[in-house]
Amino acid sequence: MQAVVLAAGKGTRLRPLTDDKPKAMVEIDGRPILTHCLDRLIELGADDLFIVVGYLKEEIIKYYGDSYEGVPITYCHQREANGLAHALLTVEEHIDDDFMLILGDNVFEANLADVIRRQAEERADAAFLVEEVPWEEASRYGVCNTNDYGEIIAVEEKPDDPPTNLVMTGFYTFSPAIFHACHLVQPSDRGEYELSDAVNLLIQSGRTIDAIRMDGWRIDVGYPEDRDEAERRLQGGETAEEAESD
Repeated sequence: MQAVVLAAGKGTRLRPLTDDKPKAMVEIDGRPILTHCLDRLIELGADDLFIVVGYLKEEIIKYYGDSYEGVPITYCHQREANGLAHALLTVEEHIDDDFMLILGDNVFEANLADVIRRQAEERADAAFLVEEVPWEEASRYGVCNTNDYGEIIAVEEKPDDPPTNLVMTGFYTFSPAIFHACHLVQPSDRGEYELSDAVNLLIQSGRTIDAIRMDGWRIDVGYPEDRDEAERRLQGGETAEEAESD
């Protein structure tokens, strides 16, 4: 299965960790975030890797070269930081079947294989790993509305007043239909081409998108404290919440 990693971000909120490296190359437990992502994708059966690069792209290309663990890598350049839908279009010419998509600033220890299995079912046009977060954190993410069948019926990107606390986690599977939707997306109020808007266009066209509840954990590494939390978890230490309760 083909796999795409979006790793073009600057990581301005992670400074000074990103003063001399792209966000995806910030190290957690001695290895770049991107390496953790690639390991998960290879475990899931990725046989072709596509990494979308941008800010300080040479650092990523030099580090990984033409392959990782024997799996070939193709680099796709997002020349301007215009959003995730815009980034995804840089790989369109290379994708010919269902594929995995992971955001290159997320660290997972979770049931990603369940998403792959759901994508393989005929009824699913896409599948997302989702999780419930504290209500006060939901506005950081793409927030999902679902129906009684566990299908996603709408997504709102970083809403001020989230309708639910169920959010997208940064791991998805799609069919190539997502690219047509990305082409139709208009800039959001933030001036970006949002993946959530493309997802809503898919839904409006009658596509089925299944929500798979996360079993495990993930950290969206947006701030230095997120990096520290991910490292604690990977090393088997207590979480920040557990430490506060001691």
